Amino acid sequence: MGLGSSTACSISLNTSFTPEQRARYQNDDVIQDILRSAKTIAMVGLSADKQKASHFVASYLLYEGYRVIPVTPRNGEILGQTCYPDLKSVPGKIDLVDIFRPSHEVMGLMEDAIAVGAKAVWTQLRILDFDAAEKAIAAGLNVIMDKCVKMEHGRYQGGLHWAGMNTEIITARRAKA
Repeated sequence: MGLGSSTACSISLNTSFTPEQRARYQNDDVIQDILRSAKTIAMVGLSADKQKASHFVASYLLYEGYRVIPVTPRNGEILGQTCYPDLKSVPGKIDLVDIFRPSHEVMGLMEDAIAVGAKAVWTQLRILDFDAAEKAIAAGLNVIMDKCVKMEHGRYQGGLHWAGMNTEIITARRAKA
């Protein structure tokens, strides 16, 4: 789970955020802090379909040593992890809520994240709700919006070896584990 020492720059490609919004909702220091401190990630909207982005991201995060908790109304297991119907049903502490649900569902999910005492909330690419983000920030949570946890982890780890995405990393040196 450790982040490497590779030099990385702030990725601003393909974003509609203003510089001020990037500083507030995509802050590199906050991203690194979340990735370093989080151990348990509740992934809302995790799909059992191996072709879905949420499944791929969860596989990566499990491989990297995080505990991933599927939050989906479906019963059973995904990737060997027990599914829970909502955040309030998850036993134990949640460090990060990773949202793979449409933007119109974000406010309710942010409210649930606040209620369960999560430390941070992260919405995946193109999932935006500024009012919900501000509510979570006011409650003391760190918020990242319109970023992929896997891409950011890989960027700071020193390699997006699973997908080969453009990381904008200046060095080719892989981070030491």
